[in-house]
Amino acid sequence: MNGENRGDRGLQPERTRLAWRRTALAATAVSVLAARLAVGTRLTAYGALCVAAVALLWLAVVTACQRRIKALAAPRPTAAGRVPAVLAAAVAGYALLGALLMALPGG
Repeated sequence: MNGENRGDRGLQPERTRLAWRRTALAATAVSVLAARLAVGTRLTAYGALCVAAVALLWLAVVTACQRRIKALAAPRPTAAGRVPAVLAAAVAGYALLGALLMALPGG
C-alpha cells in the first residue's frame, strides 16, 4: 500500500452534513404526506389534531438534524449525543400516527 488507498477524508464531513440535510428533507416529505392523509377531503377536529402531531414530529426531526449539522461544522465535531434517540422516537411517532390514520380514517 503505497498511499493509493487514502480516500478523500476532506470530503467526509461535507457528505455527512448532506446526509443530515437529506434526512430533514425526507422528514418534510413524510410530514406533508401524513398531513394530507390526516386532512382528507375536509379538515375535522381529529384531522387538526393529527396535523399538529405531524408538525411536532417534523419540528423534532428538523431541529435534531440542524443541531447535528451545526455540531459537525465546528472545528472539533462533538459526538451525536441524543440525536439518534430523538430520530428513533420521531420515526416511532410517525409509525404510530400512520397506524392511527389508517385505523381511524374519519376520527
